[in-house]
Amino acid sequence: MRLLAARFGLRIRLISAFLLVAAISAVTTATLTYREARSAILQQAQDTAVAQFRDRITAQPVSLPVDATRLRTMCQTLAREGKPHTWIVFAEYADLKVSSSDRPVSNVITPELRDAARNTAHASFQRVVKDGKPWLTIGMPVMFDRGEGRQPTGLVLFAVMPLLPEEANVSAMVTAARDGALPALLIALVPALLAARSVLRPVRDLRRAAAGIGRGELDTRIEVKGSDELADLAWTFNESSTKLQQSVEELRQAEERARRFASDVSHEMRTPLAGMLAVTEVLDEDAAHLNADTAAAVRLISAETGKLATLVEDLMEISRFDAKAADLHPDEVDVAETIRKTLQSRRWEDRVVTELPEGVRAVLDPRRFDVIVANLVGNALRHGAEPVSLRLWTERRDGRDRLVTEVADSGPGIDAAVLPHIFDRFYKADAARTRSAGSGLGLAITQENVRLHGGTVRAVNVPSGGAVFTVELPREGV
Repeated sequence: MRLLAARFGLRIRLISAFLLVAAISAVTTATLTYREARSAILQQAQDTAVAQFRDRITAQPVSLPVDATRLRTMCQTLAREGKPHTWIVFAEYADLKVSSSDRPVSNVITPELRDAARNTAHASFQRVVKDGKPWLTIGMPVMFDRGEGRQPTGLVLFAVMPLLPEEANVSAMVTAARDGALPALLIALVPALLAARSVLRPVRDLRRAAAGIGRGELDTRIEVKGSDELADLAWTFNESSTKLQQSVEELRQAEERARRFASDVSHEMRTPLAGMLAVTEVLDEDAAHLNADTAAAVRLISAETGKLATLVEDLMEISRFDAKAADLHPDEVDVAETIRKTLQSRRWEDRVVTELPEGVRAVLDPRRFDVIVANLVGNALRHGAEPVSLRLWTERRDGRDRLVTEVADSGPGIDAAVLPHIFDRFYKADAARTRSAGSGLGLAITQENVRLHGGTVRAVNVPSGGAVFTVELPREGV
């Protein structure tokens, strides 16, 4: 589920990034286009109006002095001839102010434009926004020529032209760009989906291949397409998978050879060991009649032969687990009675304090359960300290009845560095301890027997001192 969410999130991020780039490109293009188009539209209107106003004033005959009636007529004539659309013309001559409208003075004309129009011989213009409305204002002095060059007459004409049509055109462009953005993004979604698919397909293939490798399907490979970075990744994955498969196969073969060797050696040693054990038993019986040195040697040979026999049996047992040849023969038994028999057969009943409730029955393999209990109690007696306690109880967890067996000793406990490896084969807590009464496989065999029953075994230290081994087995069997 997490992988599906991650894949979905990657698709969304790729599409979002693609659309974001498309949106930024569209907005940038629209902004630049808007600025250029707006400038071009306003510039064209401005140039046309200024040129027309200048030409019309130049073509108008002016005789001084002027009166209000003639000046109003001039303003109205100029207003009608306004391009690209109608102007409102204002005239100022000394204290005389008239216009082509019913207002003699315009509040759109700024003092800056008045000063520029009076102090220059050519047209001056300014774009003004008044009450939210755009205007183009033009100011131009009327000149006359007496043969000594053009001289100002003192009459200044102003043209005020609304720019609403131009602003409407610009607004229409903005609206068109805005309305076209959504369809453009929807259209851009198609290549975004295709691009995301082309990127995610190799990623999905890689995920499936990695999952196959995780399941042990080491022959999983990815089809390499193209020559881009994803193709390089697929090629690298295939190369790594091939090398991993070769390494694992070599390890499997080496492990199989080691298992076969241990099994064969153990099997071949059983027959001579049986003869050696028979001889050492006879020698043990006669050791009392031998001199002290010979008796000690005989007893040493007997003890070491017994250890060797135990090691061979443990090696054969562990090799059966490795070969998946260990069988479980479950039977319903009285667990407390089974534990008592285990202790009695090894003469430990006086060395172990037990809490064994009567009437506890469970389905398990009696022989393997005997090995589990014997190995844990023997380990506590050898490496811990007495008294050793053994407790048995049942509990219900996760809807199932569990059989719990606990073995505790009174020793110093297990070193924290050793505890994670306590069930490893041949692991020695003390590297200097090369000899031991056990084979070094007892706890490993215990763990394998517990797993075969479908249970768990764990080891912990208790604050009061000592190690505690706890075995949990399903009471109804596997």
